[in-house]
Amino acid sequence: MSLYRLDDPGDLVAPVFIAAFDGWVDAGSAATTALERLTDEAPVVATFDADRLFDYRARRPPLEIIDGRLAELTWPELVVRRVHVGDHDLLVLVGPEPDYRWRELVAATVELVGRLDVASWISLGAIPAAVPHTRPVPIIGTESGPGLLRAAVLPGPDGVLRVPSALVSALEFEVSRAGTPSIGYFAQVPHYVSGPYPAAAAALLETLGSHLGVPLPTGELAEEAQQLRARLDAAAAIEETTRTYVERLEAMADEQRLPAGDDLIADIERFLREGGEGASR
Repeated sequence: MSLYRLDDPGDLVAPVFIAAFDGWVDAGSAATTALERLTDEAPVVATFDADRLFDYRARRPPLEIIDGRLAELTWPELVVRRVHVGDHDLLVLVGPEPDYRWRELVAATVELVGRLDVASWISLGAIPAAVPHTRPVPIIGTESGPGLLRAAVLPGPDGVLRVPSALVSALEFEVSRAGTPSIGYFAQVPHYVSGPYPAAAAALLETLGSHLGVPLPTGELAEEAQQLRARLDAAAAIEETTRTYVERLEAMADEQRLPAGDDLIADIERFLREGGEGASR
């Protein structure tokens, strides 16, 4: 039994498949927020079997009750939507990271990529890092071959980095092994920031647009980022320890020092230990 249903996608010309999920590699909800801005009301071309992928006790469907009446129950879904941007057909997969059957889902997605004659794969994500909120959001990349990254993004970090895998990375890995050029763009989110980080979502959209050669709308993300920046600045101003720490991160950023693999691991472990994975759901 297939894990997905494919609807008629229409005529696709060298489509680009783009994916992001919630979970630990979506710090600040940046990647899912970015792609959700692109897919609003876009037509669905493929639907995965949510009942076989999600643990409803861990991810309970939200229920809306109005004046004592059960009004609406929203089940999680995982769908691929077609978005036309400029001369590009984008196939966008964004949503909750499944709990079950990762290997089946990866195999099904590789099959889907082949059936739709996808030209390239792009993963979007966001990771906690020792970066300041007072500087532009850094973006690092992954690539299945040299020269695939654009928008002045470099692959990194240097050296060996061993971290808990995210589904989006497992998909990127297997899609590239099947022969489709694959890359990933990952925003670095200040690890001391909790909750949504709109500046990173905007940075991912700008990077994706630069990669595609088409400006992508960021909507109200810029205004939301400014409002959060003001709150963070105010918090740092009244707390000397925080202010000193931010200033040290600013110095590192101004020297254009990329975090080492060990530093990233420490930030990721702290993020997961403090509940970052659960908080993003």
